[in-house]
Amino acid sequence: MSERIPVYTSAAPPVPSAEELRARIPGWGVDLDPADRPSYPKERAERTGAHWDLPEQQEETFPRERSVEHMRLTPVFGTVAPLHGLSGAIRRYSYARFSEARAAHWLLLIAADRVDAAESHLRSLASGRPDNPVTETGVRAELSHDGVGSRRGSRVDVNHQWMDPVLVAGPWVLAGAAAVAGVRALLRRGR
Repeated sequence: MSERIPVYTSAAPPVPSAEELRARIPGWGVDLDPADRPSYPKERAERTGAHWDLPEQQEETFPRERSVEHMRLTPVFGTVAPLHGLSGAIRRYSYARFSEARAAHWLLLIAADRVDAAESHLRSLASGRPDNPVTETGVRAELSHDGVGSRRGSRVDVNHQWMDPVLVAGPWVLAGAAAVAGVRALLRRGR
């Protein structure tokens, strides 16, 4: 195998020879004839065209999450949504502790998304302008834009359509029931 080229350089990644691939992968090379490849006329064997050997590293203004597989951050990374709160702590833990090949890494990131949604709802309540479940969940659009009609025909998600109202309205109903129970408990205590 050809020598390994470091990640994030302007050189193309190493490509094993045809003989190495044919020996390692059964059936490799069936499309070697250009006539068998639909992309052949547009294929070009040329350099990458990069004008750098290693791209300039973007400045890290605050600590960023980085997978344990990587020795350093990618040269360019997003800064639009910095980590915050409990969801940020869960994401940091996931990146610091688990490889991207582990299910625990991805399950923690999914859990962090759910926690972030809950944090967002709590922030909206505290702001004095809470989320409006009727307009933000699309319930009005279901009634005014033929929501039932759009579910007929050849849809692949027919089997779980019954769950949609439960998943969308369920958390709001539970939160309302919890609020009513809390108010009743406070009123009973006050007596």
